[in-house]
Amino acid sequence: MSPTTRLLAAALRQLALPLWSKLLVRIDGAAFSHELLDHLTALTTSWRRVRWVTGWAIRPVDEAAIAKLPETVWTDALRQDGEVHEITGPDGTTVTTQVAELTGLRDLTGWPAGTRLVVRRVRPSRRNAKKLTVFEKHTGWRYQIVATNIPDQGLSGVRGSGQVWFVDALYRDHAEVEDRVKAIKRIGLGLLPSKSWQINTAWVLAATIAADLDAWVRLLLLPDAPGLAAAEPATIRRKLYHIPARLTTHARRRTLHLDRSWPWVLAFTTAWQRATQLPALT
Repeated sequence: MSPTTRLLAAALRQLALPLWSKLLVRIDGAAFSHELLDHLTALTTSWRRVRWVTGWAIRPVDEAAIAKLPETVWTDALRQDGEVHEITGPDGTTVTTQVAELTGLRDLTGWPAGTRLVVRRVRPSRRNAKKLTVFEKHTGWRYQIVATNIPDQGLSGVRGSGQVWFVDALYRDHAEVEDRVKAIKRIGLGLLPSKSWQINTAWVLAATIAADLDAWVRLLLLPDAPGLAAAEPATIRRKLYHIPARLTTHARRRTLHLDRSWPWVLAFTTAWQRATQLPALT
């Protein structure tokens, strides 16, 4: 089993729902591999359905398939809010990103059954000009391919989720992972404290535990809290963890007295109530 597959298995073991009958996995192109897709496909059973969306490494055979696409099949890409995805170029002009279905033009023999390919094209920026392939220089577009096993009819209960623009927007939304990477660096992983391997190992473990706690606090306790659900760790610490309060003890009971004038006192009490109502693991 590759390191990426082991990492994914470890992440799935942390899910709060042990059965997770429906699961969607989004994977960056850097982690893409045949073994990983086979592993995800094997996770699907009679009582569990696993859907995945991943980046796809473009090879000459993919470019040959893209060349066969007629202009009429390209459609506007959408942002996560449903608006047309437009990019402003260095010269100030606005260019619309476009997507198309590539599945029928690419031989997918040997890949998991039901694999679909969605290709995205955008006018290259000056920064990407040196990275273009011969094919991209010839067409004047920069291409990206997304692979998925979401069928044409889409996800159950999600209208339009089988469309190419939905798959493209769903994949691009995974960029929030980069925010989590920045968060864990600020929590402690960005600076190792010692030249000792043992000390740094313990530090990394503590930092990842803190990152997990930070993520679960947001997901379980603050999903609807404005200004906190997507806040930086320093903001969470200042608004939620460093709340002004006074702890007293009487008759063997502890009481936390909160300052009612504190702007985030409601968010704190709501989070506390949700935490105490979480079911205990058995």
